[in-house]
Amino acid sequence: MSGLWQPRSECGPACLPTPDAGERVSRVRQVGRLAALIGAVLLGVTLLPVLPLLNQRGRRAAGRAWARAVLAALRVRLVTRGRLPTERALLVANHISWLDIVALLALAPARMLAKHDVRGWPVIGPLAAAAGTIFVDRTRPRALPGTVAQVAAALRAGGVVAVFPEGTTWCGAMFGRFRPAMFQAAVDADAKVVPVAINYGERPTTVAFLGDDSLWVSLRRVLAVPRLVVSVTATPALYPEAVATRRHLARVAESAVRTEPSVSQRSVDLAA
Repeated sequence: MSGLWQPRSECGPACLPTPDAGERVSRVRQVGRLAALIGAVLLGVTLLPVLPLLNQRGRRAAGRAWARAVLAALRVRLVTRGRLPTERALLVANHISWLDIVALLALAPARMLAKHDVRGWPVIGPLAAAAGTIFVDRTRPRALPGTVAQVAAALRAGGVVAVFPEGTTWCGAMFGRFRPAMFQAAVDADAKVVPVAINYGERPTTVAFLGDDSLWVSLRRVLAVPRLVVSVTATPALYPEAVATRRHLARVAESAVRTEPSVSQRSVDLAA
C-alpha cells in the first residue's frame, strides 16, 4: 500500500515521526502482529460480498467488529472517555494517524468523511465504500458544497458522520485549525456537533502519519511499539442554534478538543 497516501506535514521537523528511542518488541513479535493484521485484513475481504446484503445496523456492527480486530491484531489498547453519540451527530476530531479512523470505527456507528484517494486503496477502499464512507476531493474546491450537502443529508437521516476538520494529519504535540466548511452540514441539518479528542499518550510522534511517510513505514513503527494506548475523549455536545456561524462553531469545537476535559473513563482493552 505504500505510496497510496503521501501525507503532508504541518509540523516542524522536530515533530515528525521518529523511531521510538525506548523499548521495542522483538522481531518475532512484530511478525506475529503482522500475521494477525493480515488475518484481520482477510476478514475484511470476506465481509465485502456480505455487506451489501446487510441492513444499516448490520453493516455498522460488521465495520465495528472489523476495526476492533485490526486494533487487537496491533495490540492497541483503546480507552474511551465520555459518551459517543449513536444518531444524528457530527463527530469532529483532531487527526494524528491512520489509526484514528480505526479507533473511531471501533467505537461509533459512524460514516467517515475521507479523501477520495482512499476509494482506490486495496481492501480498505471497497470496505469504506460499502460502509457508506463519504469521499471528498480536496483538489476540487467547487465540489465542496456538494460534499457538505451529502453530509447534511446523512445527518438529517439520523446518521452519525465523523470528520477531521484540520484537513490533514498533525504530530499530536501540535494541533491544526479546524476548518469550518463541514460544520455547515450540522447547521443545515440542525444536528449536534460532538468534539472528540484523540491522543496516544507519550507516543504521538511514533504513530503520527506525516511528512514523506508511506503507510508501510508508519505501520512498521506501530508494529514495533511495546505498549500502545489510543484515548478517545468525547466532549459535551454543541448545538448549532447556540452559536452564530459555522466559523464560531468550529472555533468552539477546536477549543473543546484542545482542552480535553476530564470525564468518567471506560476502558476497552482489545489487546488482552
